[in-house]
Amino acid sequence: MDLGLNNKFALVCGSTAGIGKATAIALAAEGVEVTLIARNEDKLKAVLAELPRHRNHNYIVADFSDPEALKEKVEAHINSNHGFHILVNNTGGPAGGPIFSAQIEAFESAFTQHLKCNHVLVQTLVPFMKSEQYGRIINVISTSVKQPLDGLGVSNTIRGAVANWSKTLANELGQFAITVNNVLPGATSTERLSQIIKNKSAKQGIDIEEASSNMKNSVPAKRFAKPEETADAITFLASACAAYINGINLPVDGGRTKSL
Repeated sequence: MDLGLNNKFALVCGSTAGIGKATAIALAAEGVEVTLIARNEDKLKAVLAELPRHRNHNYIVADFSDPEALKEKVEAHINSNHGFHILVNNTGGPAGGPIFSAQIEAFESAFTQHLKCNHVLVQTLVPFMKSEQYGRIINVISTSVKQPLDGLGVSNTIRGAVANWSKTLANELGQFAITVNNVLPGATSTERLSQIIKNKSAKQGIDIEEASSNMKNSVPAKRFAKPEETADAITFLASACAAYINGINLPVDGGRTKSL
């Protein structure tokens, strides 16, 4: 299948590890010119070196705790280079814990890093998408928007806000050939999952192997996802083939989520 992505431009957030890195590699393999964005320049350079050499891939160093600084850096990049047809919003999730004991600051920080920064990036990138009559905005959030996950109180709350923001945006931007969709990863083999397993192990008084096995057994597929599997779903939604898919939540979770 020709995904129609050759010579498109993409901005991929959180692209130094896990799903973000896998997405950058998958898009680049389809001929997309990728700009990585994250806060660690050394890690950005390392990922950049893994991308194919036949495109002018680039990176932006930015901290998602400061939306205005993020906006300035992305605008400067656009002014000196080009706009973007594809935006992949992907930011590391908030720390786990019960919602009742969560501090107000945790909600504020997560709201800034996820919803505010997503919104700033959309406002900055959409004018180019409109001019090109091609736009794909893909938000990597969580299956918790369908079924809240125990022990992830702040994350459940913020992910729900992002999902509704996304659906509203899809309704507004669809007329401009811009789609807005959410990808909901399940348990995926990333550093964050390793930390979640360690926390479960300590809390339940079991070893890490047992905690990992218990999580796998909750998934019909009986395994964790590879980051590349989620990246493939993102790449398809970014493609010309997905032009009529708009405003959806797409779980990539091996069937774990109980709701439709």
